Amino acid sequence: MKNYLDIIENKLKEKIKIEDIEIIDNSKKHKHHKSFNPEKLHIHIKIKSLYLSSIKRINAQRTVMNILSEDLKNKIHALEISIER
Repeated sequence: MKNYLDIIENKLKEKIKIEDIEIIDNSKKHKHHKSFNPEKLHIHIKIKSLYLSSIKRINAQRTVMNILSEDLKNKIHALEISIER
């Protein structure tokens, strides 16, 4: 699992200037939900980026989601994005 989170981090760092990033796997919190699939993750990405914080919040979140679009189709069930200044 750690390797996959590293892959996500690297994808984001290749496309966005990021000062700090933390990716948290929250999948275990959703284990008993009806739609739970152990093959798909629930992740929370906390990003500190001057670039992302300088644009509108919706555009910053779209940027992250566009970078992870394939992952959202195949590997990520739920994505929470927090952008810090």
